[in-house]
Amino acid sequence: MSSAQPLKVYLATPRGFCAGVDRAIQIVERAIERYGAPVYVRHEIVHNKHVVDRLKGLGAVFVKELDQCPPDRPVVFSAHGVPKSVPADAQNRQMFYLDATCPLVSKVHVEAERHHNEGREIILIGHAGHPEVIGTMGQLPEGVVKLIETVEEARVFEPVDPDNLAFVTQTTLSVDDTAEIVGALQARFPNIAVPHKEDICYATTNRQDAVKQVSADCDLVLVIGSAKSSNSQRLVEVALRAGARAAYLVDDASFVDWAWFENVRVLGISAGASAPENLIEGLVAAVAARFDAEVIESNGVRETVTFKLPKAVA
Repeated sequence: MSSAQPLKVYLATPRGFCAGVDRAIQIVERAIERYGAPVYVRHEIVHNKHVVDRLKGLGAVFVKELDQCPPDRPVVFSAHGVPKSVPADAQNRQMFYLDATCPLVSKVHVEAERHHNEGREIILIGHAGHPEVIGTMGQLPEGVVKLIETVEEARVFEPVDPDNLAFVTQTTLSVDDTAEIVGALQARFPNIAVPHKEDICYATTNRQDAVKQVSADCDLVLVIGSAKSSNSQRLVEVALRAGARAAYLVDDASFVDWAWFENVRVLGISAGASAPENLIEGLVAAVAARFDAEVIESNGVRETVTFKLPKAVA
């Protein structure tokens, strides 16, 4: 008979890879299959060390900028999107490139351009320095897109023309925080143009909803994901806000501090959109090795979204 402490484990559903991440990884894998190694990738294809290391093993070379790539090898742009100057530079150097930008990020790029062409001042709600934000701001001339990170900034922002404003958002933000920022902007600027369909992507929203659903009952929530990953960090914040007593972001099971489990009877597990399922399985196995674990899959949304691959690797 097991003397291990009983532990209820709720697996948040959905969790882990989204369609945009899946597509980006497939683009790199197929480029290596079709064109041989090495295939160069500008920036981490997605924010996950395990994914990056596996692709390195297949023959991907990750670089910061295009000038580190030889002109005769394929180069892939990451899922987060790139400023317009990057593909322009690649064309000037006659490089063969594949754009793995998530189609939902591309949608935000198109929206920002449309607003600019219609003469509106554009606000981007997002996190400074994140590759997606750099890519979106880089769709338009410097200084055209104004970044707002917090509700406090939204309350003091001074536009050129309050009646001629639009906003777009990073796709991986906290749904609740963003709603608060949007509310502050709309209260001040009732005519602000809003996205046709919300910019925060379906995967971010679904994962946050799933974490909210399990967290109220949890003593501890563990989210698998990289510290660089915006959507993964948001899941930790959502868990705490939804009532979890404690929540931590871990790269994988080896990052778990088992002291966190003192007096824990109910554990929640989720994973950011760039975390592979085998890391979740590894964490569940590590928990099951130490506790008498009852694993319960939460009853969340089943995602069926898929995105087409570029013709060059389809």
